[in-house]
Amino acid sequence: MIAKTEEDINGLKEIGRICASIRDELVRRAMPGVTTKELDEIAGEMFAKEGATSAPKGEYDFPGYTCISINEEVAHGIPGKRVIQEGDIVNIDVSGSKNGYFADTGISVVVGEGEEVLKKLCDVAKLAFEEGLKKAKPGSRKSGLGKAVYRTAKQHGFTVIMNLTGHGIGRTIHEEPEYIYNYNEPSDDELLKDGMVIAFEPFISTLEEEVFEKGDEWTYITEQSFVAQYEHTMILTKNGPIITTL
Repeated sequence: MIAKTEEDINGLKEIGRICASIRDELVRRAMPGVTTKELDEIAGEMFAKEGATSAPKGEYDFPGYTCISINEEVAHGIPGKRVIQEGDIVNIDVSGSKNGYFADTGISVVVGEGEEVLKKLCDVAKLAFEEGLKKAKPGSRKSGLGKAVYRTAKQHGFTVIMNLTGHGIGRTIHEEPEYIYNYNEPSDDELLKDGMVIAFEPFISTLEEEVFEKGDEWTYITEQSFVAQYEHTMILTKNGPIITTL
């Protein structure tokens, strides 16, 4: 989507605020002994209170309002009976729509007293996002974001998941540009445009560079790696990106 009007910008900001508030509440509630289903039910109540709709449930009939992934699960984890434990790395991914506008945001956190490498992994995911954000300018090549993410991961002893990417967003949950890579893809020479709306989401990994679907038609996992994600929706402008999901 190219946001052109004040109505567009305000609509994107509104659903961004809603998704961010749900994300933050679920992070606050993610404690040892809580199930992922219990967290997801909180999200459902918050979506309803705001008059908004869960994007994965509404667009794809996903079996949950949000995607909650733990440890070996990297993305699209199905909320259920799994109980969060002390030291788990938990990813909470929230996307939704209201009045025809969409937002997508996610964060990985370590619950309680976890291993230092996992805390560092989450910190580097955020840092990789911030480094990529410096390249998110109209007229710049989209590949610049991926270069910055990959460079940041490697500088800190990590790597990236190559088959999970960011994407365009706005009037639907997934739009053009179809991919925003987290590494340098030489063929990815598209120029970013003023008003373009994107979901930028580095996935930083301790070892593996690809995920695979575990057999439930949704959840992506690794075999022996931990992964942290950091994602925001933003509107690109000549005066700098407007992050709608802060």
